[in-house]
Amino acid sequence: MFRSGLTCPGCGSSNIVDDDLYSQAQLVCTDCGSVVSEGTLADDPVGGSVVSYNRSTAVAKRPCMNLIKGVQRLKALCQILRVNAEIEDQSEKYYKEAYQHESFINVTLQKKEILAGCCLLVSCRMRNWPITMGTISCLLDADFNVVGATYKEMMKILNIKAPIVNVTDVMEAHSQEYKMSSYPEELAENSKDLTRRAVALVELAADSWIVTGRKPIPIMMAAVYLGWQSLKPNQHRLRMSLEKFCQLAQVKKCRAAMTRIAEMKEMLCKLGKELPWLRGAVTPDNVIPQVDDILQNRHALLRRAMRAHEDTLQAECQTSSADPPTEQTAPSQITEHVDQTPSASSVEQCEPNPERAEPPADKEANLHTAPEQSDAQESPDPAPNWGKRVLFAPPCVVHPKKRRAAQPGLQDVNGDEEISDSEIDSYLRTPREVRDFALTQKMLSDEGKS
Repeated sequence: MFRSGLTCPGCGSSNIVDDDLYSQAQLVCTDCGSVVSEGTLADDPVGGSVVSYNRSTAVAKRPCMNLIKGVQRLKALCQILRVNAEIEDQSEKYYKEAYQHESFINVTLQKKEILAGCCLLVSCRMRNWPITMGTISCLLDADFNVVGATYKEMMKILNIKAPIVNVTDVMEAHSQEYKMSSYPEELAENSKDLTRRAVALVELAADSWIVTGRKPIPIMMAAVYLGWQSLKPNQHRLRMSLEKFCQLAQVKKCRAAMTRIAEMKEMLCKLGKELPWLRGAVTPDNVIPQVDDILQNRHALLRRAMRAHEDTLQAECQTSSADPPTEQTAPSQITEHVDQTPSASSVEQCEPNPERAEPPADKEANLHTAPEQSDAQESPDPAPNWGKRVLFAPPCVVHPKKRRAAQPGLQDVNGDEEISDSEIDSYLRTPREVRDFALTQKMLSDEGKS
């Protein structure tokens, strides 16, 4: 391209062109080839031309492939559970934030997948969406304990707090998994009626401490099974086992559900005994037909059962205190019963206290062992389990874990300890053992030579 108004200082020619052959444009004379001017970058606007980031020499930062797969897995879980867009966006935000933390950046792909499920779980709980940790474990095919540990670690890292989900909140979603509407009339049951009965049983179990500290899936399965039997207590339902029921309902049986069923039946028996129109004994075999009456009057039956239990304990305490004390009875046990008043609660009177009176069952045993205890004075007896003396108590109290006895520390052996004569004799061989040993050695040597 010719430039007008410019002349070559060497030959005076006006044939000046732009030479774009090199990276820097120059003005060159076409007649003599001399460079008229160079460094035309000064003619460019200040700050340079605008160049987009993707067209520059910098490398575009893309997210990690494992992060992309984790987000895709998270969205797939959201579609399976049919959550709304707010929960999906919030769980994706939590996942990307937790993924970059040092605790999850260098872990296995399985744990990263579990992390995605935990982010969805905490988002659902914060939005009051009924979902359990067992559901996430089943969808991810992961261990329940691993999911729980990852959930706690994620909550600590992100510094968030989610409300605890009540069992009754997820009962409706759990009951819909049982497909019992396509069977004959004696076995079929409406999902709404089954949910209503199961929720009532779970609420009653919560009042009697059965739900405390327990996993929700076995409790819900036991409530659904007992609720299904009690809605139409015919022979077909009463004779059907839990395993057969789970096969018909197309759900996986939980082993712990059998224990929860036994505990709920025991609770129903304790309340069924207080029904005034029942004449016979209430057992776990015949308590199912009485579930409807128990649930309708559960508050009154709970008060009546606890009052009757306290009266029984108070009568036992008064009977044991009325026994004539023997010479071996401790003075503190005698004065304690004198100080007790009838207005005191029976549970407080019978509650074990090392400084006060001991329970009746232990008093009879201590009457004969008092001299031995006074002579030995080795260690105080462990307090009896108070959970077995009340009508309803938390599971950790009724069935406490056995604590290991403290073992005395091993003494340091320095080689200067005295050895008794009996221990030295145990190390020496008798004359007969010496003869047998010599004979055995001789036989082995002969066999080796042959």
